[in-house]
Amino acid sequence: MAETIKKEEPKKKGPLGKLKEGLEDKEEQLAILSTFVRLGVMIWAGAILTLNYVEIPGYKQEQKIDPTFIASVFTGVLATFGVQAGNKKNGGGGSANISKKDMEFLIQKASETAPAQTIRIESGPVKIVPDVK
Repeated sequence: MAETIKKEEPKKKGPLGKLKEGLEDKEEQLAILSTFVRLGVMIWAGAILTLNYVEIPGYKQEQKIDPTFIASVFTGVLATFGVQAGNKKNGGGGSANISKKDMEFLIQKASETAPAQTIRIESGPVKIVPDVK
């Protein structure tokens, strides 16, 4: 009798199988998975924001949604990738650097224009002192 020897052909692996084979460490696999999830959320939020502002021919949009939540999700996901969206006024960053002198001037002007009570909190023990004029 002649014995036939069958050679097993290696099974073809899909993209996820190849990725899993290339990354043996579980932490690396989770890092890749989390990146794909973040990309998916970013694409979804970007698509929803785009559809809110673009008119599709032949499709009448019943009502516009409030894009505030979707925009915050989008910017939050962008921040996880290191992209910071900020307002660049006067060549500076997003935060205003106000000196103590400027702050006291603003408080003084505000108290002159509208009735208000100023509470000052000093370092050390907290003292609440009414501003009597």
